[in-house]
Order: sequence, then structure tokens, then C-alpha cells
Amino acid sequence: MSLSPIARQTLLFASLWGFLGVGLGAFGAHGLKSQLSPALLLVFETGVKYQMYHALALLGLVLLFPSDSAPPALVWASRLFSLGILIFSGSLYLLSLTGVRTWGAVTPLGGLAFLSAWACLAYYAWKSR
Repeated sequence: MSLSPIARQTLLFASLWGFLGVGLGAFGAHGLKSQLSPALLLVFETGVKYQMYHALALLGLVLLFPSDSAPPALVWASRLFSLGILIFSGSLYLLSLTGVRTWGAVTPLGGLAFLSAWACLAYYAWKSR
């Protein structure tokens, strides 16, 4: 199977985000359980959950890339999913580990990146009819 450069990059990011999601999930369940309050542990788990959802979305996105081109809507969806993971999940990890509530103000920006990525996919589907 031959993948386009953007499909390979998307597969790489899907794999890395998934790998880190599993590792962080295990770390949260075993290493942080006695270190964090139940509320902060839930925040951490939410970050892991959204990271894994969107790592799987990236994995599925790889299947949509044609081998000969890179439709801009799919390229942007790929970038925005990764940006969303970085900002949304990353800010939740920082909030839960540091207790600094200001990180919670950053989280919606990651949510906007996720929404934008899903909108790019919807646009691609609409234009592909």
C-alpha cells in the first residue's frame, strides 16, 4: 500500500497520539490515582479520552486520503485534530497536574480546533458528492 506524504504524516501522528494516550491513561489510572483529588483525576481522564477519540479520528482520516493528492479540507482536518489534541488534552493534563486553574481557560481553544476539524470533514463530504 502506497501512502501519500500527508497520509503517512497523519498515520504517524495518529500512532503517536494513540501511543501517548494509552501511556497517559495507564499513568493516570495507576500513578496518579493516589496523587490527585478525584476531581482532578477526572480532568486528567477527560484529556486522555478526547486524545484517544481524536487519535482514532486521525487513523480513520488516513483512509480518506487519495494516494495521488491531498485535498485541502482533509489536510486541514488532520492538522486541526492534532492541534486540538495538543491544546485541549494538553491543557487538561497541565491543569490536573499543576492545579493551576488558568489552564482551563485554554481548553476551549482546543475544542474549537476539534470542531473545525470535524467541519473540514463535513465540507469534504459535501464537496465529494
